[in-house]
Amino acid sequence: MNKKTTIYDIARALGITVSTVSRALNNVPTISEATRQLVLAKAKELNYSVNKIASSLSSGRSNTIGVIVPTMQIHFFAEAVHSIEKELKKHNYSLLLYQSNESYSDEVNGVKTLLEAQVDGIIASLSLETQQITHFQEVIKQGKCLITFDRTHRDIAAPVVKLDDFEAGYLATKHLIEQGYKKIGFITTNKEIAIFQDRFSGFEAALKEADLPQLDDLIVRGELSIEAGIKGTEQILQSSIQPDAIIGGDDFTAVGIIQALKAAEIAIPATGVIGFANQTFSSFITPTLSSIDQQANKMGEECAKLFLKMVKQKDPYEDIEQVVLDPILIKRKSTCRIDN
Repeated sequence: MNKKTTIYDIARALGITVSTVSRALNNVPTISEATRQLVLAKAKELNYSVNKIASSLSSGRSNTIGVIVPTMQIHFFAEAVHSIEKELKKHNYSLLLYQSNESYSDEVNGVKTLLEAQVDGIIASLSLETQQITHFQEVIKQGKCLITFDRTHRDIAAPVVKLDDFEAGYLATKHLIEQGYKKIGFITTNKEIAIFQDRFSGFEAALKEADLPQLDDLIVRGELSIEAGIKGTEQILQSSIQPDAIIGGDDFTAVGIIQALKAAEIAIPATGVIGFANQTFSSFITPTLSSIDQQANKMGEECAKLFLKMVKQKDPYEDIEQVVLDPILIKRKSTCRIDN
């Protein structure tokens, strides 16, 4: 069995001290670039690999960060994770990814698993089931960096990167009103997640500003999915009031709305449809789907910046920042019945 290369082997081969090798591998500024490159080249030649657990025990850092998302099947989360990884890789951080699959118990297990892996911090977007936050409070208690993004919780005392979701709901609704729609429905989740509540509040504000009524028969609270969009639209169409536009809580729900309207032989955009997240498929379906872009790349970048700032502080939570990004309206054929 081949003996695993250690920093002692590298030091011996180069005729330098073990501490010099260690500092070079860990990018300590006191080591010259020439020495660092020499050590890295020899480490590669000898097939040296870092034992991150052992390294973390001695240095207090693993240079690994955990990321928890509801699912990677949603392009928004995939894009945000890609951006986080891209930014942190520049600073020699590795990423451990965990999907909660919209399950509270899986999310709790994910936090536990990542803490046991000695990560330096966790960046998380909450599952739809999450109401209790004890597992996230444990991250803070251990002095690890915690950042929540997109789906956040008001009682988690940690930095946040999020969209202005009130403005997102307002922007989507105002766009429909400007296109001449007046009887606007909304299919959203029944879960108590801040971003969806804020979007609905923005919807209410835009209606009130335009002196339009909120029609309760056109509001459906349930799940967020293509199937939920279909069922919700069928329910709305059975009411005595027929909508001239429906907002989907996300783009998948909006696709279901479009399918149900087509099945009922209702023309689009005579009846308008808009969603949230600006998924990749939104520009390829027929008709193309208007949506609110949530700036996934920017959100990931800001999460990485906050982590890099926190990890350098003696107390990561001495300055709890909140980064709020502006939503971007993407107008497509599903709502644009007036040229502008």
